[in-house]
Amino acid sequence: MPDPVIIAGLGCRRGCTAAELHELLEKTLEQFALPLSALDGLASSTRKRGEAGLLQLAAGLGLPLDFYTAEQLMPYESQLSEGSEFVRELTGAASVAEASALAGAVERTGRSASLLCRKRRSTAATLAIARA
Repeated sequence: MPDPVIIAGLGCRRGCTAAELHELLEKTLEQFALPLSALDGLASSTRKRGEAGLLQLAAGLGLPLDFYTAEQLMPYESQLSEGSEFVRELTGAASVAEASALAGAVERTGRSASLLCRKRRSTAATLAIARA
């Protein structure tokens, strides 16, 4: 059986810092007894492509950061723990963190994926973890 692939999906408000994202990621991984080294990559919405905090986080961790369009995120809506019409108005998809994590895990493996960790929040960020 192939090794699992674990992807952290991230959403954030404009201007969210890498430090806030990193703290949310570390706390969440700790809750699930996962080392940072278990992550195979990060994922988010193409709407977040210019967010310095996300880019700095990925660079600092040495992890690839993939971006997905609303159309690429929509197929995962049935797997979301919660969807948000507010997020849909902003991004075109009902979820950024959960759907991005799922999309990233599926894209990397070609296998189905499930949420290992449903959406977690900090003041300006959201995070979810998927495994394929």
